[in-house]
Amino acid sequence: MSVSTPGYLPQKDDLLKRLARIEGQVRGIARMVEEERYCIDILTQLSAVDTALEAVGLKLLDEHVRHCVTRALTSGDAAEAEIKTNELLQAVQRFAKTR
Repeated sequence: MSVSTPGYLPQKDDLLKRLARIEGQVRGIARMVEEERYCIDILTQLSAVDTALEAVGLKLLDEHVRHCVTRALTSGDAAEAEIKTNELLQAVQRFAKTR
């Protein structure tokens, strides 16, 4: 399988900033548990983290399709196109299982 530049590279800094914010949210949830905060408040924050991670996942999936899969399909390399198509289908299946 060939290695190419990731499709998300132009948005790398934005993705890293978003992941850092999510990391902060998770640390905040841990503090809430340590402080024995109300269950519903913690569940609300967990839902917000799930939504934020899902948004990052959708962005990465979008960039994978627009960059990696498109490049493979237009390359004329049938083996590479098959690999990228299978990767995409597996990613969609993993992503769908989290719902």
